[in-house]
Amino acid sequence: MNFEISDEQKAFADLAAQILSEAASHEKLRKLEASDKPRFDPVLWKELSRSGLLGISIPEEFGGADQSFFELSLLVEQIGRFTAPVPVIETLVLAALPILRFGSPAQRTQWLTRIVDGELIATAAIIEDQADPLRPMTRVEVSGDGYILNGEKVCVPAGAIAELFLVPASFPDGRIGVFALSRDQTGLDIESVATTSGQPEAHMRLESVNVPESAQLGSGDNGAQILDCIRSHGTAAYCSLAVGVCAEALRLTAEYSKQRKQFGQPIATFQAVGQRQADAYVDTEAIRLTAWQAAWQLGSGLNAEEAVAVAKYWAALAGQRVVHTAAHLHGGMGVDRDYPLHRYFLYAKQLELSLGGSQQQLRTLGRMLAEGTA
Repeated sequence: MNFEISDEQKAFADLAAQILSEAASHEKLRKLEASDKPRFDPVLWKELSRSGLLGISIPEEFGGADQSFFELSLLVEQIGRFTAPVPVIETLVLAALPILRFGSPAQRTQWLTRIVDGELIATAAIIEDQADPLRPMTRVEVSGDGYILNGEKVCVPAGAIAELFLVPASFPDGRIGVFALSRDQTGLDIESVATTSGQPEAHMRLESVNVPESAQLGSGDNGAQILDCIRSHGTAAYCSLAVGVCAEALRLTAEYSKQRKQFGQPIATFQAVGQRQADAYVDTEAIRLTAWQAAWQLGSGLNAEEAVAVAKYWAALAGQRVVHTAAHLHGGMGVDRDYPLHRYFLYAKQLELSLGGSQQQLRTLGRMLAEGTA
């Protein structure tokens, strides 16, 4: 079995790495993080647009490159490697992908071209306090020729900077609808929240938000399918992000352990240090292979529920082992905010819990085994 990516796929990843290595350098990230602005670099966002990377998985008719979800996952991996301050997952995975698959021709034309051009930041607001993301407590009712939404969303990714939000809500009869709301929608209150990783998340309140019928994504009967698409692809994308985060944390640790000396010897020569780094390498490769498997299955249109759960389990559990090893072997440098490792530790912690931690993935796999679907 060939686990290598093609030359064309590698070219996308290399292009992203080339742009990010300069635009998302440690020095530039320090300067951004020292400001009171959201963790977002609009110049880098435009550069990704000019390079064509924002349209990597969007059809040519909207200005994109028409690649699969797997190629998009390779871009996301590079975002994780550089902890780049750009909402690639939020805009390209959580929003653009469901718009492309389920949106009307008018909706696709209205939003996808602007996303490719770097003119629109979009996201999905699917998380609610104490609620299953696939069973939203936010309510929607028919009102004349439109709808009225009431509810509350938490931890909205890129919510502090997004202009378009996909918001799922439940009808009284139990059906689910997904609605596209603009930031300036009357009755929509968006409040930025502080996060340990610096991600520009937000808290959203919907109070009698009146939207037209054209705001609904899909046919009206496939809302649950749209929501599952957002969850599955979003989870797989977070796993790809974890690949980059863990790989770079491991690289930093390997370089540091070759330079840091104790008793006149580089600590990399100590057996215990070598063993811990070897374990972290194995964990990183497990995260990579399971993330690639999930992304490939999704990109090929296959049922990937099992693959996504396995990938997320490894990203959550093994990802923590990798960054904890990195922090321990760095000693005091591991928590120094003037050194880049702290970003990878914080990213990994947030990724561990985003869209379900390791225990939730085990429960998902257990259910699938019990039902005979795994």
